[in-house]
Amino acid sequence: MAKINQHPGVVFKKFLDDYQLPAAKVADDIKLSQSSIRLLSSGKLKISVPIALRLAKYFGNKPEFWIDMQNKYELTEATKNDQEFAELLKNIPKAKKPAPSKKAAQKPAKGKAAAKKPARPRAKKAVPPPESESF
Repeated sequence: MAKINQHPGVVFKKFLDDYQLPAAKVADDIKLSQSSIRLLSSGKLKISVPIALRLAKYFGNKPEFWIDMQNKYELTEATKNDQEFAELLKNIPKAKKPAPSKKAAQKPAKGKAAAKKPARPRAKKAVPPPESESF
């Protein structure tokens, strides 16, 4: 398996080598440009969801394989060369859930045990006014 800090394009390049596939054939088969395949195999293009779906179909693995590899790479790279950002992340406190309040514990039960709401009164049918007699 690939190292976490290795761009997924390096793994893609290994697939090309293992399957002895020319980049032009793969580009044609999965309907991507040759330049996209070249950029991907050199680690200069991210594996997007559409690309992951194509590669998974082509190589018989799951799209999550490619997406997870891309995500792990990006997470590692986010702090690798940015010490200031790494320090910022280190100093962010964890959120704490509040303890349940007494009010929350006293909520009425749902379902059959819950009190029924009073029925809404039905609307009365409109009665037409009596016809007036003409004199």
